[in-house]
Amino acid sequence: MSPVPLPPHRAEDLRNLGARAADGIAAIVGSWRFIIIQSVLLFGWIAVNSMAWIRGWDPYPFILLNLVLSFQAAFTAPIIMMSQNRQAEVDRQKADADYHVNIKAEEDICGLHEKMDLLREQDVARLIGLVEALIEDNRDLRAELAKRD
Repeated sequence: MSPVPLPPHRAEDLRNLGARAADGIAAIVGSWRFIIIQSVLLFGWIAVNSMAWIRGWDPYPFILLNLVLSFQAAFTAPIIMMSQNRQAEVDRQKADADYHVNIKAEEDICGLHEKMDLLREQDVARLIGLVEALIEDNRDLRAELAKRD
């Protein structure tokens, strides 16, 4: 039976600065708080720049807003992908560790089955010996009774 490799207990500790930053940004961008704040900012931007009595810095069709959102998408998408790739690697390592644990458990269960089969065979052999001894004793008793009669 082979020893089971240990799973990556503290994968977070092994991350470099880029991986930690990618995970942090992905956690922020993927939250409801971020979506709500961004929605409020977008609504405010559009509202301020759409009012006729205020000369907005980005009039309709909001080209500067489009540039800002494109810039945000261009950087957050690869960062989120880096975070997902790192998480996928951690998941693969955990799945590999689970696989090895399952193989070890299967080996242990097979070993227990073999031990149980051996014990059962020993019990059957012992019981057969006892039955044979009882049959022999029964024959002896019958022979002795037959002599008395």
